[in-house]
Amino acid sequence: MSYLDRDIYGMYKRYDEKGPGPHVMGADTLIGNDVYNSEGVDLGDIKDIMLDMNNGKVAYAVLSYGGLMGMGDKLFAVPWNVLKLDTRNERFILNVDKARLESAPGFDNDDWPDMADPAWQSTVHSYYGAKPYTEPADSPDIPYDDTPYTDPQTVRLDSGRVR
Repeated sequence: MSYLDRDIYGMYKRYDEKGPGPHVMGADTLIGNDVYNSEGVDLGDIKDIMLDMNNGKVAYAVLSYGGLMGMGDKLFAVPWNVLKLDTRNERFILNVDKARLESAPGFDNDDWPDMADPAWQSTVHSYYGAKPYTEPADSPDIPYDDTPYTDPQTVRLDSGRVR
């Protein structure tokens, strides 16, 4: 099912064939959207969207995979920033193959993880190769030790200046 099917308020009626996204969309219209990989393999659908209430950012999409009619599904918290909206096909793209998703850190419907736990967040973001949503968007992708901010400084004792 697509976000257009869930648009009970008519939010998207003014858009052309390119679709409404990826600008501003109603979260409720995204629940149940299909998720495919770039090879066109169905990876499941979005069961929920997790918001960080401290900073107002979308943290994760909970992806439901496997099972039958909602029974026996395995759930995966996928960092929001690794999903891409495919407006042509009215679905999301997650750039992982099915085998990689099957071995991803997941959970059952009756045993959700503490998504605010920094260790859990680090594991999930590392698995998907995603920058944590808590980092500023313009933060460098290189380790802090390799940035120019960490160049060693020397002090000349005769001048008292740092150079």
